[in-house]
Amino acid sequence: MVCHDNETVSFFYNLSKKSISDTWRPKDVVVVSLGLLVCAFVIFANILVMLAIFINRRFHYPIYYLLGNLAAADLFSGISYLYLMFHTGPWTSKLSIHEWFVRQGLIDTSLTASVINLMAIALERHQTIFTMQLHSKMTNHRVVLLIVGIWLIAIVLGLVPSMGWSCVCNLQQCSNMAPLYSRSYLVFWAVLNLLTFTVMVAVYTRIFIYVRRKSHRMSQHTSQAKHKETVVNLMKTVVMILGCFVVCWTPGLVLLLLDSSCESCDVLTYEKFFLVMAECNSFMNPIIYSYRDKDMRDTFKRILCFPCLGSQQKGEHSGVRFNTLEQEVLSESDGTQHDNSVKPPLKRPL
Repeated sequence: MVCHDNETVSFFYNLSKKSISDTWRPKDVVVVSLGLLVCAFVIFANILVMLAIFINRRFHYPIYYLLGNLAAADLFSGISYLYLMFHTGPWTSKLSIHEWFVRQGLIDTSLTASVINLMAIALERHQTIFTMQLHSKMTNHRVVLLIVGIWLIAIVLGLVPSMGWSCVCNLQQCSNMAPLYSRSYLVFWAVLNLLTFTVMVAVYTRIFIYVRRKSHRMSQHTSQAKHKETVVNLMKTVVMILGCFVVCWTPGLVLLLLDSSCESCDVLTYEKFFLVMAECNSFMNPIIYSYRDKDMRDTFKRILCFPCLGSQQKGEHSGVRFNTLEQEVLSESDGTQHDNSVKPPLKRPL
């Protein structure tokens, strides 16, 4: 077996259907401009989420630590994609094989970490909801181990191609979309992400069915309107999570599978646009998981408008907490029966 470690990146691109342009084409300018805009928003949104979780002690729970890690993964995704924007187009031909693997490895690691974080959050919500707890009893030590495990898996998957699962020593296996990657690796990566998506669908579907039944049993303690609100809000969250994942990731994953199984398919036409769509999932995550939380929105305002609102936010929250969903629902039911009572701030991250 002959390996081509000493060849240039242009050598592998010439073997595939993918060409490296010598000048900046209009399509390249549009894609890079759009990519830079997405990167800026991804970096800003996820730094905002991380700051909010750090400064607000009400977010010092396992679910919010995982959300913070998701924001860190998406932040790294934005930085990695920013690095890609300055090493693409005509600049690609100037890269060495090692530099090309670094560029792609950063993208693979960051996007994989984001997807695994999404699944970890889904599993945490599953465990918490089924024990009727507002917050997981997972210790900080276990949360740290989980976060470390997420990053180890992401880093390993990002390094796999540079460690040998590439087409450097087998030119017949070279991909058209990623000319130095083996088609078998791209199939593996795409199928792995689709399986992750399937697990998320199953988990959130089971959560929804369980909460629907449980809220029906607790309907004697609360109003019918409150019962409907719980079910509808959960359904909206599930639809947003799954819908965002499908819209952002499915086109790119399908394109990877077509690249490996369909010789006549033109997978390069929309390749970069689909990559931008996948990156968009990194700034949708803070919106879906964090911005829907009222306390998170209030913390965002404190961060963005600190000079004018900082002093007004002090003492805003009573600090009252509930251990179970039943206690929270019962408290809200009691509150509807006493017009003069003051409702404490509630936290129910779903």
